[in-house]
Amino acid sequence: MPLSRSTLGSLAVGGALATTLAALAYPSMLGIQTTASNQARIIANTQWGPLTEADRNFVVFVRSAGLWESPSGSLAMQKGTTAAVREAGRHLVVGHAALDASCRQIAPELNITLPDQPTPQQQGFLANFRADKGKQFDSDFANTLRMTHGSIFNVIAKIRSTTENTLVRALADQANDVVLDHITQMEKTGLVNFDQVNFQETTPPKLPGAQVTPPVPQPGAPLVTLTVPPGLSTDGVPTGPATTPSPSAPSPTASPTTG
Repeated sequence: MPLSRSTLGSLAVGGALATTLAALAYPSMLGIQTTASNQARIIANTQWGPLTEADRNFVVFVRSAGLWESPSGSLAMQKGTTAAVREAGRHLVVGHAALDASCRQIAPELNITLPDQPTPQQQGFLANFRADKGKQFDSDFANTLRMTHGSIFNVIAKIRSTTENTLVRALADQANDVVLDHITQMEKTGLVNFDQVNFQETTPPKLPGAQVTPPVPQPGAPLVTLTVPPGLSTDGVPTGPATTPSPSAPSPTASPTTG
């Protein structure tokens, strides 16, 4: 079944995820409010290695992805009309709970502010899923999530190959396993339209920055935590331990560079 018109109209992601990360201006606890065009610019020197703008944006984006993909997974477990769709939903919930734990663990160490809401674009995806019924939900769910995961997979590879920060590197390792698993689960539904997905990944429409940047949380607001619901099996879902690697440098605290 083809994607619904509303979903097709919002699929401005794909290769745009790399652009999103390059354009993301997200503040850190260090008071950095703007971002330069050079993603390799070091914004902090930490005991785990230098932290670049690309590193920071990656942590923010992994967190933001979980904030819409975890509830999408919950919807799939409730609304999916096939066992494969419901199983894909379970993998989303379990995998993003693990990634979220890692993001929440390393963000304070690196002085990164995490979002508590997904981007407006991601909220639009979630709204489409909530409105969908029956087989249309199955199709939209599988194709949208296959496209977004296929796109971020390339971003993960770039971060993993370039970062000098051991905490970000460990998150990229974990994200690689989880995202590959989610790609596989979407394909196992038998609903992925590969021609359509590949087109959306390689020729995405351009969106305003405000649509692809998560809202900045209000000061003092409690941090949303993604967890695995009681009784939900984690069997067969790659998660990776949310553990802090040993420091790669002796410096005890992060020190900001010029913002």
